[in-house]
Amino acid sequence: MKLERLAGPEALAHTAQLVDIYRAAFSGPPWYEDGYGAAAFAERLTADVRRPGFAAVLAGHDGVPAGLGTAWPTQSPFPTGRAYDRVRAELGDEVETRLVGTLEIDELAVSPHARGHGLAGRILDLLCDGADACWLLTAPAAVDAIRLYEKLGWQRLTRPEAGIVVFTRST
Repeated sequence: MKLERLAGPEALAHTAQLVDIYRAAFSGPPWYEDGYGAAAFAERLTADVRRPGFAAVLAGHDGVPAGLGTAWPTQSPFPTGRAYDRVRAELGDEVETRLVGTLEIDELAVSPHARGHGLAGRILDLLCDGADACWLLTAPAAVDAIRLYEKLGWQRLTRPEAGIVVFTRST
């Protein structure tokens, strides 16, 4: 499996591959993303590559896309919108001290055909390389993802009954 780290606009040259991975990874449970979700991801990617410190990882084997990750440092003040408001509702002002300035893993996706071989962990390691700390979030219904992050040593910041699951890792 080949992993390639992409900075900023380099990722845009791979938009079609990244969208294919996103669509395959999130079309099933618990996400059930449709074509609109993949299109929204492509639109976000176009804006996200302009964020300071943006990085992406593209994984593939024999020219077949298999996994992706995107990340950037969380800026101050802590963002609003998307899931950020739910993170703040759970963690309060702790977001400013625990998450601002750390690397935010925004997307992590592995196509079904490539799961079970440690690819997600390799993508996370490459994205987090050089960062003092990283954080990510997922939905409580994503039990496989939660088990993976726990297995990889990520620390859960939110309560078990929270409506969103936030993990952090010091590197």
